[in-house]
Amino acid sequence: MTGEQVFVSHAPADLDLVQELFSTVKNFPFGVHIALEEIESGRSRKRLEGRLANSDVVVAVLTQRSAISRWVNQEIGYALAKGIPVLPLYEEASLRGGLISDVEGVKIDRDNPSFTIFNLLCRLRAELAPLGALSVPNWYIRFPCTVPDCGQPVTLDITQRQTKLWKLHKHNKSLTASCDVCDSAYYFDPATIGFQGREGALED
Repeated sequence: MTGEQVFVSHAPADLDLVQELFSTVKNFPFGVHIALEEIESGRSRKRLEGRLANSDVVVAVLTQRSAISRWVNQEIGYALAKGIPVLPLYEEASLRGGLISDVEGVKIDRDNPSFTIFNLLCRLRAELAPLGALSVPNWYIRFPCTVPDCGQPVTLDITQRQTKLWKLHKHNKSLTASCDVCDSAYYFDPATIGFQGREGALED
């Protein structure tokens, strides 16, 4: 699971929602390209088309705002024409129209974003690492140790199935990763893989 590319199609007015839902997804070792972020960074629509064409999956964020967005509709159509899977991330099932009306997606629960992020990770894990029902795709995130003067790479291996991760979340358990140099321990929410805290080495 390295090198895969995820393109996120959305209405400009939904950028804050998209950034919230993808904040931890962007920590995984695959590319996440959020349409408006790409444009705001100075990239042209032509360059954005290249990102879309080279994607392994397109996540279409479907809200009342995106329902009237010509860009979202064009990006979905372009992806389907190129044979790129489209994953609907929707507020209401009725927003999954046309050629993606029967595609299983993820419902957005604005009152419980952790559950939405968990389900989004479930679907992305299935799309990007379809290793079969009996195997567990090994996902991970890697980051530098944040202890001053350390900076050693730390890896959180995620070997559990999604159902196990949700059970850990419900029981207020954490996933942990340790720095091999300073023995600092890092804690993450099993549902969202969001950072919870660090223990061990003292800050200067």
